[in-house]
Amino acid sequence: MATKKSKSPNPVIAENKKAAFNYFFEDRFEAGMVLEGWEVKALRAGKAQLTDGYVVIRNGELFVIGCQINPLGTASTHVRPDSVRTKKLLLHAEEIQRLIGKVEQKGYTLVPINLHWKNGRVKCEIALAKGKATHDKRDTIKEREGKREVERAMKERHR
Repeated sequence: MATKKSKSPNPVIAENKKAAFNYFFEDRFEAGMVLEGWEVKALRAGKAQLTDGYVVIRNGELFVIGCQINPLGTASTHVRPDSVRTKKLLLHAEEIQRLIGKVEQKGYTLVPINLHWKNGRVKCEIALAKGKATHDKRDTIKEREGKREVERAMKERHR
C-alpha cells in the first residue's frame, strides 16, 4: 500500500536567515518571480541562495538582485545560464506604489526573505525592513543564547 507524503503548505526553497539578524521587518509581501526554464529546474533541485540578495525599484517595477540560482550540470547546451541574473518580481500596482512611498522614507529597504512554492509556482517573500543598529544585534544574540541555555537546562532536567 502506497503512503502519501505529507506536504507542508508552502515548501521553502531558500531562506535568508541573515536578513532577520540585520533588519526589523515592518511588513511582508508575497511576489511572483519571472524565471527562465533552467532556473525553475535548478530551484526544484534546491540550488538557490538569497543571503546577498536585495530588492530595487526601477521604473515602477521591482527587481531582485544578488539572488543566486546555480544551474544544474545537465543544463541545455544552447542556453547560457547566468546564476546572478536580475529577476523581476510581480506585485499588484497598488502594492508597488505603497512600497515606493515607504522606501523613499528614511531607513526603509526591501529585502528578500525566502523563496517558496505555491500552487506549483515560485514565490518570493519580501519584507519592508529597517536596519538594526549594533546594539540591537547584540540584544538578538543575547536572546538567542538565553533560549539555548533554557532549552539545555530543560533537557538536562528531563533526563
